Amino acid sequence: MSVEFLITALIVILVPGTGVVYTVAVGLGKGRQAAIVAAVGCTLGIVPAMIASVVGLAAVMHSSALVFQAVKYAGVAYLFYLAWQTLKTSGPLDLKADQDTRKGGVATARTACLINILNPKLTVFFLAFLPQFVSPTASNPTLELLMYGSVFMAMTFGVFAVYGLSAAHVGEKVLRSDRVMLWMRRTIAATFAGFGLRLALAEQ
Repeated sequence: MSVEFLITALIVILVPGTGVVYTVAVGLGKGRQAAIVAAVGCTLGIVPAMIASVVGLAAVMHSSALVFQAVKYAGVAYLFYLAWQTLKTSGPLDLKADQDTRKGGVATARTACLINILNPKLTVFFLAFLPQFVSPTASNPTLELLMYGSVFMAMTFGVFAVYGLSAAHVGEKVLRSDRVMLWMRRTIAATFAGFGLRLALAEQ
């Protein structure tokens, strides 16, 4: 495992994206346990991109404008959906504790997972990024690619968990006012809408 890979992967993961925003939002409103669930969901959302890169689907997506656009606009629609739902007092991004913890945890994990699955840039990123670190002399390049992808996932979970737990700590201290929560929902909704707009304008 090269140091260059670890450093590059850490920088990529640390840069806030939709997964980070969602994990932080959940941590702020629902606490530590929900934040960890969101981090797990975002991490699992990487699996399809990793599998696609291994079997070559990412190459098809990278070369086919139609496939890329289809996935991209599905992601755009979902981000705008999250923005709309966040403005409501209930929904997949409700920033209040769920009455049914198990049901709420499943919904949180599902939403977090979909955020990364519907991110076309993640699949293309796996195509362009991970193969660069696979040794040309590797006896089993697929196994090595899976190893790098697994390390990337582990790092993602670690970083997202830190983000989420930190947000939960802040939430426990300051976010207990309905007015503050209202503005928090508006801010997060605007952030998701901004990500959706940026993705809509992105080129392949």
